[in-house]
Amino acid sequence: MRLSFSSLACPDATFSQIVAMAAAFGYDGIELRFVQGEDALWKLPDFQGEKLAAARRSLADAGLVISCLDTSCRFHFPDATERNRWLEEGRRMADLAAALGAPGLRIFGDTIQPGADRTSTRTWIAENMARLAEMTSRQGVEVWLESHGDFTNSRETLEILQQAGASYTGVVWDPANSFIESREMPVDGAATLGATIRHTHIKDVRWRDDAWQPVLPGEGNFPLGQLLQALQKMNYDRFVSFEWEKKWHPEIAEAAVAVPYFIAWFRENCQN
Repeated sequence: MRLSFSSLACPDATFSQIVAMAAAFGYDGIELRFVQGEDALWKLPDFQGEKLAAARRSLADAGLVISCLDTSCRFHFPDATERNRWLEEGRRMADLAAALGAPGLRIFGDTIQPGADRTSTRTWIAENMARLAEMTSRQGVEVWLESHGDFTNSRETLEILQQAGASYTGVVWDPANSFIESREMPVDGAATLGATIRHTHIKDVRWRDDAWQPVLPGEGNFPLGQLLQALQKMNYDRFVSFEWEKKWHPEIAEAAVAVPYFIAWFRENCQN
């Protein structure tokens, strides 16, 4: 297994700062979510023209890769115009993914909107996932659906993937999301999703003050040991990515604390 971390941990950092952090702490890659507070990364000057070439060189010089390029794309909208807007966002992000050598583009399903139902929402997600995958396949970039929102359970995630029926697709497995939303255990999620898993998020959570809150690995209620065992049993050899959600929880520890903590914890607890 190779290790990356999500730039959710340092959402206001520059790309060069994120690269330097990953290299300093011994990571293999970076999962790009936010850079300088921006999630539509194709808009940033660092990823345009000559600066894009410099960004590629900085990754290569540091011995790093982009493990996954995260979008904010959601295809749950009843309005086709809105779904098409996010499809265009996905296309732009796929161009950047290809330019940076990222193997996959993360999308969401995500939540059933007022007045909509589960079946229709699943169809909208699957159809647009397939449309996006048709575009990105020409660039060698896959479309990866994260287990998230109202389709967090692994069976729900797999149903969308199967309904999409497209090649160049897979799953960003976030077993902690599935645990929080439907109490699904990692061993069950791994058995259901199997070879569809392209990228795995790792995080820990604790029930505190009537809500699930992020905590450093090993300090929460999520069965991380079972997750590591499930990955090893699958002979999983792709990226596991530390998702420290500083962007959404500004009160938690800084990336300079959490990012090195994770890699030390992982090496201590996983021999693969």
